[in-house]
Amino acid sequence: MEQTITCINCPVGCRMTVTIENGQVTSVVGNTCKRGEKYAHQECIAPERMVTAVIAVEGSAMPLSVKTRTPIPKKLIHACMAELSKVSLTAPVKAGDVVLANVCGTGVDVIATKTIG
Repeated sequence: MEQTITCINCPVGCRMTVTIENGQVTSVVGNTCKRGEKYAHQECIAPERMVTAVIAVEGSAMPLSVKTRTPIPKKLIHACMAELSKVSLTAPVKAGDVVLANVCGTGVDVIATKTIG
């Protein structure tokens, strides 16, 4: 099976043709650097994404922006958002605070990206 993807590792945006056989990448054509090849393997076999969201904070008119510390499997984004919808926070919250540990059993924490006093 062949899949055409665009690399997002740099502004060049190489269009790559990726060949997948038996669940493994066997060929990557069109990349101009090693980062593109690495991206093709990750994106075609086990895609991951950073998740960003906002959460209401009791005692604050402003919502708190949060993000996963590192990317999580793309297939878990909806489950992550469902878990975040259950989070209840009270001010103060500092940038970098863990607001949800080990989201969806990934080992990745969701952290605050700003401080709310």
